[in-house]
Amino acid sequence: MADQNGLETKVSAALNCIDLSDPDIQKSAASLKQMRKSKNFLDGTFGHFQFFYFVILTVKAHGEAYSLVGPETEDDLDPEKPLCGPNVWPSADVLPGWKETMLRYQQEALNLGRKIGRIIALALDLDVDFFGKPEILGNAMPYVSFNHYGVQDADPSKEYILGTPAHSDPSLITLLATDEVPGLQICRNIHANPRVWENVVPLKDAFIVNIGDMLERMSNCVFRSTMHRVLFRQERYTIAYFVYPSNDAMIECFPTCKSEEKPPKYPPIKCKDLFNIIFKNVADGKTARDITEA
Repeated sequence: MADQNGLETKVSAALNCIDLSDPDIQKSAASLKQMRKSKNFLDGTFGHFQFFYFVILTVKAHGEAYSLVGPETEDDLDPEKPLCGPNVWPSADVLPGWKETMLRYQQEALNLGRKIGRIIALALDLDVDFFGKPEILGNAMPYVSFNHYGVQDADPSKEYILGTPAHSDPSLITLLATDEVPGLQICRNIHANPRVWENVVPLKDAFIVNIGDMLERMSNCVFRSTMHRVLFRQERYTIAYFVYPSNDAMIECFPTCKSEEKPPKYPPIKCKDLFNIIFKNVADGKTARDITEA
């Protein structure tokens, strides 16, 4: 079935589910549920998040996303370092508990990203603690985007609203928590013509994990980043945590992913340099994949 843009769309995508609550990491069954082992935690975060947008709409502010970076120390205010600097926090009088809840979410999401890194390391025949090194995820740069997809200005003649155009994430991986409203679609073969888009069914109390461009680059294309977009028909909330290594991490091919027969496809580059190149070019209309494949 083709959508209004002429893109073929399947009904739903069959996704692999990994349970991080299983202590046996060798099963690759470690979870996208570990942080959600406390159901109240995700519910509480979404509760604060939805109230935040209620306040925004009430005071008629414009903007559909709230982002957090970190850390917030004086040593990390270098303008050449991406994802560092002070955050702008709503007043505690207006949104009590917001800062505390968001910082807790940021830390818990990073902990989850490190656990998933252990599974990825084993899958690539690396040491299990490879990603835990200080220069990789030991001093990772957190970036969280709290997204609200509104319908108040929707064109009633359209079958759906394009919330986010097709793209891949420049991160190592992205952890996506959603409400129960569908909207995410993935494309497994970006070279297909037309592209086939599959609906991802929301999973209650679960995280969707996208492979990012940096992991594709470092794995020498063993892992492919996930092309995705958002089409929706009703109000929707998501929280995306982008897992980036430290600014000074060297983005280069893993030792287990290269050989004489398969040399590295990409040259080494520091994370902060690649990040700055990506976002300067994205502002000119290029995608992160265009730049990382260049």
